[in-house]
Amino acid sequence: MRRFASRHKFPLHFCVLLFLFSFLTPRIAANSRRASPGNYAAAQTPAQLPPDREIPPLVTNTPEQAKTEQYTLSHEKYEKAVAYSRADYTLYFVSYILGGIFLFLILRLGIAARFRDIAESASQTRWIQGLVFVPLLLLLVDALDLPVRLYWHQLSLHYDQSVQGWGSWFWDWTKEELISIVIAIVFVLILFAVMRYNPRRWWLYFWPPAVLILLVIVVIMPLVIDPLFNKFEPLSNQHPDLVASIGKLTSRAGVPIPPERMFLELASQKTNAINAYVTGIGASKRVVIWDTLIQKTSNDEVLFVVGHELGHYVLGHVVKGFLAGAAALLVALYLLFRGLHWALDRWGHEWKISGAEDWASLAVFLLLLQVLLFFSSPAINWFSRMDEHAADVYGLEVTHGLIPNSSEVAAHAFQALGELDLSDPNPPPFITFWLYSHPPVAERLVFAHTYDPWSKGQKPKYVQ
Repeated sequence: MRRFASRHKFPLHFCVLLFLFSFLTPRIAANSRRASPGNYAAAQTPAQLPPDREIPPLVTNTPEQAKTEQYTLSHEKYEKAVAYSRADYTLYFVSYILGGIFLFLILRLGIAARFRDIAESASQTRWIQGLVFVPLLLLLVDALDLPVRLYWHQLSLHYDQSVQGWGSWFWDWTKEELISIVIAIVFVLILFAVMRYNPRRWWLYFWPPAVLILLVIVVIMPLVIDPLFNKFEPLSNQHPDLVASIGKLTSRAGVPIPPERMFLELASQKTNAINAYVTGIGASKRVVIWDTLIQKTSNDEVLFVVGHELGHYVLGHVVKGFLAGAAALLVALYLLFRGLHWALDRWGHEWKISGAEDWASLAVFLLLLQVLLFFSSPAINWFSRMDEHAADVYGLEVTHGLIPNSSEVAAHAFQALGELDLSDPNPPPFITFWLYSHPPVAERLVFAHTYDPWSKGQKPKYVQ
């Protein structure tokens, strides 16, 4: 799983609609490598490159094991991590640039206007026109984006991050297209109906149904969408002892998560990465643990990861993220309203677009969304990094006393993450500022190793 894409990598047109809600389901940093120095005590500590030795086996967690004080990689893995990360950063920015160029050309060459003409010739009924126009435009956008997606997957295969074959990958891509087009049609039909109803206030009137639809998507995603891409089963089926240990952890946290809300994701069929996450809202809320995490780390390390996820529950990150996302979405819609009218006043005649209610204006809308998403990424990721750091603190505190040498366990979990995920040993400051949704692994590891308010006579921040 890569750093700079959603878990299923929905096509751009769906992702940009959801970007302000991307932090509604915070992920454990057991997977993500994006980050910034943040508040970490070890923000300036780089990863270490030993001259001739490999790091300890990942599943080893014995009293004899050397302390995991810094993120350490072998020569070979160090070079691979740097090369992989640099390629990933480059591809991220290239994908945005190409996406913007493609949308501009669709407008400049009159392709969007041509699709509108096709839709209007198919029927005089507006909603039928939408059923024709939206798939035409979005399939073209995704077809143009496909080479980048293919190269991204090839990159993950080359660096042994993915084990998913091309047939399975294309089948996932096809399912993504179908799901995202259905969702996009619903959004666009409502959006253009509101535009026609009130051309000057559509940004305000569209906001409530947009929030409601996004809330429904967040609720049903674990129940309906996620199982289309990965296999899940109750965690208790294969790991009843782990479920019992997690039960003790949730009791201490005061968060009742019944065993039926704990799931094992069979991620090893597609990836070598390790991960766990909280997803869903209300009845669909659950903790999901990848089978790779259990296979490649110790049970105590898995419990720290779960403690981190409990932090997202207890600290209200889902609710906080939803409220912040809803407010930010309103601001984004207003900016899109202003930007859409500015662009059409300036180039509408050249693009053969008569106004905002013209179906072809959807291409302008998508282009503006892409620009807005790109330049808002640092703010969104800063928000996410704060939550992830707080969840790290909570995970360390809730496991203290329940897991022997819990700080070392957490530090070694980050070491395992970094090696398996080929985390960048020393990401450039600009990259951490712009791209990382989690603090860098090197910083998190050192923080976990040094965080010890108990020995200093201080009160823990969250778990007393």
